[in-house]
Amino acid sequence: MILDAAAPISEERAISLGALTARIAGRMATPELRDVWTVAEASDMRTSGGHCYLELIEKNEATGAVTARLRAIIWASQFNCLQMKFAAVTGQRMSTGMKLLVRGTVNFHSAYGMSLVITDVDPSFTVGDVERRRREILQRLTREGIAEMNKRLSWPVPALRIAVISAPGAAGYGDFMHQLYANPQRLRFRVRLFEAVMQGEHTTASVINALERIASDDDEWDCAVIIRGGGATSDLISFDSYELASNVAQFPLPVIVGIGHERDVTVLDYVAAMRVKTPTAAAEWLVGQAQTLLDGLRRTAADILQTVTDRIGGCRTQLAYIEGQLPHAPKAAIERANAMIGAKAMQLSGAATARTAPEPPKARISLLRPVQRWNAAVKDSTPPAPCSMPCRQWPRSDADIR
Repeated sequence: MILDAAAPISEERAISLGALTARIAGRMATPELRDVWTVAEASDMRTSGGHCYLELIEKNEATGAVTARLRAIIWASQFNCLQMKFAAVTGQRMSTGMKLLVRGTVNFHSAYGMSLVITDVDPSFTVGDVERRRREILQRLTREGIAEMNKRLSWPVPALRIAVISAPGAAGYGDFMHQLYANPQRLRFRVRLFEAVMQGEHTTASVINALERIASDDDEWDCAVIIRGGGATSDLISFDSYELASNVAQFPLPVIVGIGHERDVTVLDYVAAMRVKTPTAAAEWLVGQAQTLLDGLRRTAADILQTVTDRIGGCRTQLAYIEGQLPHAPKAAIERANAMIGAKAMQLSGAATARTAPEPPKARISLLRPVQRWNAAVKDSTPPAPCSMPCRQWPRSDADIR
């Protein structure tokens, strides 16, 4: 049957709000809504009277928009036990921004509405989720080719102009400054604090803003230092941010990260040029770098001094030798010059004598003249008369001789 909207509704047909909420509560009291494990992100987490009140939310991974929301409560009788259990595994307390795997029962109260009463938590899920998020951020930075950019920057030598990002009045900042200025070598550093929120949901935006202020005047600084002292590890979750890691990775100056304690690790530790365990360690590293350079300069100065000393010593020895030889040197030089002049004079006299002496006549012998005379004699002579006497015969044999 369709009711006429204009027709009046009798009071007898309406039910009270209490009756309506009771009906809802009765409908929700089913086994399917008791001891249910669910995954959600903790939001607006606070404590009051020993109880923990929070909201469980679910976000769209692509847009970040909240797609589901439910109030939750952990009663004081269980809250401390669950916190200790969670901290023993993860090293941190449950806090806003964490992704949790919790077990609870859906409850509907006529005055407070629907909520989830949490009775248990699985800390191993949160550990895995934090590591998964960190790994995904690093993989994204690697795909974009920026994960190693800050690590590849050259360090100014020495790095004495330091831009510090920290909370004003923080113990970590005080430790850093004391360690830096109380160095035994009295090295002089120029430091400026760029204030930022280092805890809570505004941390990421605040630190990025400080980085942008430093980058706008990067010629004035040698490096940037992001430091935060110890505390609850859950306070460091804001540093596991893609936006902040991307800004650090692409920062034009080398970045030193000293956040928390030695056991604490964030995404910034993987992309910064230098990672140290504490703010004090950051100052020690800077002092150590300057001290190394100073020691090198001192060694160079000592080497130069030794070289100059050796050279001067050698020159003095040579000068002393020359001073000892100087009284005899002119006489010896004159004697050598006279001997050389005498030798040259004798050579010159012999050469002159040889050139002025008369040359002896040279006999000219002709080999053709006897032959010519012989030919002329033969041509002019008459042949001789034949001989009338018998020619002597030579013996032809031994008998003829006998």
